[in-house]
Amino acid sequence: MENGCARLAGPVILSLSPTRGERTLKKNPEGPRINQAVRTDIGNSVLCWLATVDPEGTPNVTPKEIFSCYGDDRLVVADIASANTVRNIRTHSAVCASFIDVFRQRGFKIVGTATVVSPEDADFPVIGVELLRKAGTAFPIRHIISIKIARISRIWAPSYTLFPDRAEADLMRSAYDSYGVNPRTEPNT
Repeated sequence: MENGCARLAGPVILSLSPTRGERTLKKNPEGPRINQAVRTDIGNSVLCWLATVDPEGTPNVTPKEIFSCYGDDRLVVADIASANTVRNIRTHSAVCASFIDVFRQRGFKIVGTATVVSPEDADFPVIGVELLRKAGTAFPIRHIISIKIARISRIWAPSYTLFPDRAEADLMRSAYDSYGVNPRTEPNT
């Protein structure tokens, strides 16, 4: 387990340059892969937003509280109370998920194809290991939404473009002030 993500062996393909605003995705015949930057932002995000489309073509976007990565090519999301989302995926599997670290004001958008994994499926406890850990006994997981990644792109707040010379720590302080939050300091050990 790494940053709350089940990790499988495999190459890391998504490459983000250290310069803000520059994003490159290395071409790989196997498709895009989750790297450490994506894992970190998943671990630092409170919610992800999952977009689906119903059979009539109406978009549906809902917040998901329990999500993680599985291996380096899948985002997995717990279905706690997502009957519409599950129904939509069963008729139209293309989805988009976004997650943001609200204090760093950055995150990722993942576009892919979703499948619904039922508790009766043999892979449910394997694919859902991290989701089940996060949910504990408080939230029963009805299904796992497994998203095979087709595209990954970085999401940046406008402040990264408007204030390119500001350090990330300064941008974070501004976010703390905006939200009225004092960052927790770790006790000295």
